[in-house]
Amino acid sequence: MLAIHGGEPVRKDYLDYGKQWIDEDDIESVLMTLKSPMLTQGPMVEAFEQKVADYVGAKYAVAFSNGTAALHGAYYAAGIRCGDEVITTPITFVATSNCALYLGARPIFADIDNATYNLDPLKVEKLITERTKAIVPVDFTGQPADYEAFRKLADENNLVLIGDGAHSFGASFKGKRVGVQADMTMFSFHPVKPITTGEGGIIVTNSAEYYEKLRLFRSHGITKANIAENEGPWYYEMVDLGMNYRMTDIQAALGYSQLDKLEVFIERRREIAARYTAAFSKEEALVTPDQFQSSSSGWHLYMLRFVLDQLTVDRKNIFEALRAENIGVHVHYIPVHTQPYYQKLGYQKGICPIAEKWYEEVITLPIFPKMKEQDIDDVICAVLKVVNAFKKCLV
Repeated sequence: MLAIHGGEPVRKDYLDYGKQWIDEDDIESVLMTLKSPMLTQGPMVEAFEQKVADYVGAKYAVAFSNGTAALHGAYYAAGIRCGDEVITTPITFVATSNCALYLGARPIFADIDNATYNLDPLKVEKLITERTKAIVPVDFTGQPADYEAFRKLADENNLVLIGDGAHSFGASFKGKRVGVQADMTMFSFHPVKPITTGEGGIIVTNSAEYYEKLRLFRSHGITKANIAENEGPWYYEMVDLGMNYRMTDIQAALGYSQLDKLEVFIERRREIAARYTAAFSKEEALVTPDQFQSSSSGWHLYMLRFVLDQLTVDRKNIFEALRAENIGVHVHYIPVHTQPYYQKLGYQKGICPIAEKWYEEVITLPIFPKMKEQDIDDVICAVLKVVNAFKKCLV
C-alpha cells in the first residue's frame, strides 16, 4: 500500500492505535507475586479489589478474569434470566449484549445521541416494556453516559442500572468518579485500556447483595461460609451454578501497581485529545468529538468523524490512506445488531439509523499515554494530508 501520490509516508515506522505502559514498578510488583506462595486465590486479588473500590468511592469491588466475565457476573447478579430484556447501545463491543444472550435474555438496541455517540436516554425510554430488566449504558470512548437520566429511568421503572465502563476507568460524572452512579459498573483492564492487568475486569457496587452474588458466581457457585458442625475446614458447598472467572494474583499485582499511575495516564490522554481537537476543529470536513460539560472523559478512544459529502472517497479509502502513512487507525465499533449472528437472531439493519450512519463516517486515531509529541504531530499531519488530498474542489 503506497502513501498518497506514491510519496513517502509521514512515518517510517508503524504507530499503533493503543498500547500499554509497563514500568519497573509494575514488573517488580509481578515478580514479588511470582516469588510468593500463592499465584491465584491469594491476597493480591483482595488488595487490588480494595484499591479499586477506594479509588472510585464504592463499597465493594469483585475482580474477574476479564471484562466480559465481569459483565456476565453483573447480569447474573442483577437477576437477568430467560425472557428478560436488556436495553443497551449498538455502538459497543459485542460482549455488552452477548452477556444478556448467555442468560437467555434478549438485548434491545436503542440508538445513540448524534453528538456524544453515547446511548440516548430518550430512545431508551421508548423501548421499556414489562419484560425490561436492566438498562446498560456504555461509557463509549471513555465519556460517561448520561447517568442522571438513566438513573431516573431505572428508578421510575424498577430496573437495574449496569454501567459498562470498559472505557471509562478514571473518568468522572458531575464531580464523582465513574463507578458510583449505577447499581453495578464494570471496568476492563485489557492492555489498551486506562490501566492493564493483561486481561481482567472488575465490578464495583455499593450493594452487599450484589457483592455476595458476584463473588459466588465467579467461583463455581461455591462457598465455605456455612461449615457444618460435623464437618472440617476442608468443607465447602456449591449453592449456585457459577463459573470459573477468577482473576489471578499475578494479574492483580500488575493492576495494583498500574493504579498508582492512572491519574498520570488519564491526564496524558486528555492532553493528546486536546491537541487533536485543536488541530482538527477548524477543518470543515472533520467533526471532533462532542463532550458533556458535566463530565470528564477518560479518552480511551478518540473518534474522528469525516464529512463524506465534502470528500471524494468513502471511509474505507480514508482508512487505507492513513494506514499507508503508517498511522495505525482503527474503527470502534461495527453496530452489534448488524453482525451476522445477530442478523440470524432476527435483528434488522435500520433500527438504529444514527448509529449506522455514524459507523460509516468514523475512524479511531491513536491515543495512549506513551505517545511522544512527534507521534501526535505525525497523526495530525497524516490526517490533514489525507483530508486535503481527497477534499472536493468547491466551485
